[in-house]
Amino acid sequence: EGIRSERYTPGARFKFYVKNVEESTRGPKVIVSRTHPDILRKLFKLEVPEIASGSVQIKAIAREAGSRSKIAVMAKEENIDPIGSAVGQRGTRVQTVINEIGGEKIDIIEWEEDSAKFIAKALAPAKVIKVEIKEDKDEVKEAVVYVTPDQLSLAIGKEGQNVRLAAKLTGWKIDIVEE
Repeated sequence: EGIRSERYTPGARFKFYVKNVEESTRGPKVIVSRTHPDILRKLFKLEVPEIASGSVQIKAIAREAGSRSKIAVMAKEENIDPIGSAVGQRGTRVQTVINEIGGEKIDIIEWEEDSAKFIAKALAPAKVIKVEIKEDKDEVKEAVVYVTPDQLSLAIGKEGQNVRLAAKLTGWKIDIVEE
């Protein structure tokens, strides 16, 4: 499972996520992936000591391999900045991960227990006015997000990518409305 834009040449070194190992008639068959969201979790674990030790936790990952990802991080201890530790000094830690996955953009946001606040943060860099949670009996989690007219295209993103990733990250269906 490779990223479309990547070219694999003999002698080049890549890190892969081992997705599955199966026994076939010709011996073991190993399925590796560069598109699986957990490759980000493993790369951040290798690069960020706070994530490796467990004092910062990656709570959710939304990924469109090759273009953009969003990850939600949370600190287990009060005096740790989860975003700062994942980004590193002058962005060195996150830049190492970005280089490893072929220049894919990574948005790091802070995890929130409050769904409305989490949805607002997930839509970053757009500035959200308010988030209205729709109560539904069909177990469909739906939210209406209000933004100013100048923030609408930023909230939706190029070809709807920002709102799509935010919905995947939060697990909510998100409708964006101009205030």
